[in-house]
Amino acid sequence: MTDDVITRLITMLDDLDADVDATIDLADEIAATGDRALLPRLTAELDRTIAERNAYARELLGGVVAGLGGVETLPVLVRASAVDLGDDQDGLATEIVDLVQADPKTARGLLQPLTEDDDLSVAHRADWALRFLP
Repeated sequence: MTDDVITRLITMLDDLDADVDATIDLADEIAATGDRALLPRLTAELDRTIAERNAYARELLGGVVAGLGGVETLPVLVRASAVDLGDDQDGLATEIVDLVQADPKTARGLLQPLTEDDDLSVAHRADWALRFLP
């Protein structure tokens, strides 16, 4: 998997006329590779789409990041989720909950420090995520 595929995904996410099913299929294809080397680029793109207030891209990229990085991506996902873009965040919230429940011990270790974050939105979102520990 190369950066070309990520560039294609980003182009599709930024294009309001792009085929939604094809975009989701490509995101799933990237996540299925298991190529953790893609995480820095995907995380940077996630940050960019949040800055641009693109809730659709945040949902899809959050899913790809979660799929590739697993529970270790919880801090990235919680920070992404803490930004209010006016959407319901169903997909991103589900990714966070699934990761918390898949590896509760690691999740607790990653989320607990975030409850002390200077950004109260991040702290509240981390506290919310901790509620899903079994």
